[in-house]
Amino acid sequence: MSIMHDKNNLLKPAKIKAIKHPNYTVTAVLATIAVFAILGALYMTMMIALKSPSDMTNVLAWPKQFQWSNFTSAWQMTDFPLMFRNTLFITAWNIIFTIITNSAAAYAITRYRKQSRFFNLLYYYFISAMFIPFNVIMLPLVREVSAFHMDNDFGMTFLYIIFGMPLNIFLYSGFVKQIPVALEEAAVMDGAKPYQVFFKVIFPLMAPMHATVAILSFMWTWNDFLMPLVLLSDPKQQTLQLAQYVFQGQFSTNYNLAFASYVLVLAPVLIMYVFFQRYIISGVLTGSVKG
Repeated sequence: MSIMHDKNNLLKPAKIKAIKHPNYTVTAVLATIAVFAILGALYMTMMIALKSPSDMTNVLAWPKQFQWSNFTSAWQMTDFPLMFRNTLFITAWNIIFTIITNSAAAYAITRYRKQSRFFNLLYYYFISAMFIPFNVIMLPLVREVSAFHMDNDFGMTFLYIIFGMPLNIFLYSGFVKQIPVALEEAAVMDGAKPYQVFFKVIFPLMAPMHATVAILSFMWTWNDFLMPLVLLSDPKQQTLQLAQYVFQGQFSTNYNLAFASYVLVLAPVLIMYVFFQRYIISGVLTGSVKG
């Protein structure tokens, strides 16, 4: 019997474990391409912003004379302080209320999904909204916003909170699944009410995900162009992105001033991303984990 057993083992195909080695050459090539693509675009933007119109024969060449006055002119033409204040108002309030409301909604949905069909359907309802492009609902939304007199900064802030819920609930839900239920049960045994359990126990534990949602909300709201374009009606309530239209003439475009303005608008986003990029990557990976 032992001979037959050994014979059968010899007849079986041997399992060869593939040893995976990282391809450092391909990784280096891709990283180099990415660096040149990103830094190259930033370099060209700065070069155009610092040139005069007569020095635009080669956009990649170093300026013959730095035109720092382009930034001053762009600041004045776009009414930068007012547009900055409008954009900052919408962005800041969006981040604050998004973190509070979206985290609370995600917590309730995640904890009661297995117990209630309603919360389970609600979860899939929000997730399905991630696959609906804004262009599909743009025209009906314009009519509704106008009818309810929400074509202002306050209405824009409310819409950003609502439209950000699908992605934020998806991220928060993945994070809440990793929080032990025993912590909540212990708080309830100590006499804590449901809202106290959330704000005193769960909400502080969500700090890494709060940072991720705040950064993503900031980058989306600050850089958004389409929604303010179709919804805002008062020129004095426009955002920085809409203010760039001032450089677009009927027959020509003042690229030097336009790119100087782009640098002013882009600076806050770059600064925030450089300092908090690790929260974006870790938070998205954590929030996308299935429980």
